[in-house]
Amino acid sequence: MTEFILSDHELGLMPNDGIAKIIHPNLPHPETATGIPRCEIYWLVDDINAACALALTAKAKLVSPAALRDWGHRVVYFSDPDGHVIAFAEVVKQ
Repeated sequence: MTEFILSDHELGLMPNDGIAKIIHPNLPHPETATGIPRCEIYWLVDDINAACALALTAKAKLVSPAALRDWGHRVVYFSDPDGHVIAFAEVVKQ
């Protein structure tokens, strides 16, 4: 498991085999759904270009380039090696 300390919060990301030990057999093993998005992590960031550069350095795959979305955020979407969707967003000042 990978953990990130975010101010007063902790975010944990569990790899497929790790979570399978907890959810299987009540839910399917995640390996049977590899490449199919099963969650999205949505991060509000101050600098979307810097976040994109870090994601690409970490070998994330670009899914949808940065664009203004109809909810008022500029958002870029990546996927990690397990198929999880990771979005970096910045608020667009109107």
